[in-house]
Amino acid sequence: HVQLVESGGGSVQAGGSPKLSCAASGFTYDRYQMAWFRQAPGKGREGVASIDSDARTTYAETVKGRFTISKDNPTNTLYLQMNSLKPEDTAVYYCAAEPEFLRALRDYGSKPLNKDGYNNWGQGTQVTVS
Repeated sequence: HVQLVESGGGSVQAGGSPKLSCAASGFTYDRYQMAWFRQAPGKGREGVASIDSDARTTYAETVKGRFTISKDNPTNTLYLQMNSLKPEDTAVYYCAAEPEFLRALRDYGSKPLNKDGYNNWGQGTQVTVS
């Protein structure tokens, strides 16, 4: 049973640089795709950044050059370093994970920022930029 617990959110000023963490546990396979999503009030959940088991990354255009996704394999911790925050970055940020072979079977292998390719989600952490 995969568990994902996010932390590091809060209220920040525009231009700030918080770092989100996601502690993952319960992984039963060797290779997982992991990602950060966000959901602003009244909007759908959108992919922000993703990283595969070979550390290949994908970013949404809206955050490219400002956000950096990384992971620490020994502790199964996922990070999102956010720089130059803008008010439009305000959202609940979610961590997601899915075994890569399952994503490939379901034809999501080439869609790292598609939320439908993930079945394991954290509870989310609020980031408010003012």
